[in-house]
Amino acid sequence: MSNIQRVNVGKRLSDMAVYNGVAYLAGQVPDDGKADIGEQTRQVLATIDRLLEEVGSDKTRILMAQIFLADIQDFAGMNAAWEAWVPAGNAPPRATVQALLANPDYKVEIVVTAAV
Repeated sequence: MSNIQRVNVGKRLSDMAVYNGVAYLAGQVPDDGKADIGEQTRQVLATIDRLLEEVGSDKTRILMAQIFLADIQDFAGMNAAWEAWVPAGNAPPRATVQALLANPDYKVEIVVTAAV
């Protein structure tokens, strides 16, 4: 049986768990809750890049992405940042929904699962 590796373990959650060659990231949120949707999305994607790099993976190995927007009107702004980030030919399966996020300043939260 494979071991479970947890990254940045806190009292409530870990940023990521890796099991059997798959990295499962917790929902990642922006650092600056006052930034616009484009900047918040870029911040979240940079965090995802950093976490995947820690376990020897990267955005070309994302198996699935789930995107939560506080306001679906931000869809175009989020997509602009997303499309600039995703490498050509490697866009993963994705779902995007409007959701009430835990912090009212957050405009976006992204969850990804990636092969390691």
